[in-house]
Amino acid sequence: MLLAATFAGIGFGNAGVHLCHGLSYPISGLNKNYKHPGYNVEHSIIPHGVSVALAAPSVFRFTSNACPDRHIDAAAAFGVDPARVKDSMAGEVLAEKLTRFLEDLGLPNGLSGIGYDTSYIPDLVEGALPQHRVTKLAPTREPAREQLASIFENAMKLY
Repeated sequence: MLLAATFAGIGFGNAGVHLCHGLSYPISGLNKNYKHPGYNVEHSIIPHGVSVALAAPSVFRFTSNACPDRHIDAAAAFGVDPARVKDSMAGEVLAEKLTRFLEDLGLPNGLSGIGYDTSYIPDLVEGALPQHRVTKLAPTREPAREQLASIFENAMKLY
């Protein structure tokens, strides 16, 4: 595990991470009541990987127009036949496959599954805006407030 984490850190340091990571910080940081199953702690906690995963399907819908081929390649990792996916559907196909995977893992049903509703969107957006290290690396233009709000809104429910 230590070696895998080291390799991941090397990759992140050289290539950066995806927009999902920048959105995960306010998701975890604003948490007041959610305790992820399996964590034997007294305080509320949303693990980083969970907050990244809950944002991912919505983010991939947003970023797919900039790099449909990469989104199709990622969908292929979930068993999709790339020859059957049009560029215009790349984000939706990847999001759907990822959503089914997350559901099978037993992850909460989107941000609403961890206690958020649409009233939190302005605070989530405010928490994501300063994450320039990630937002400026998004494979599309840097998302504005309205786009971030839409991503968070679409992440409220996964399935």
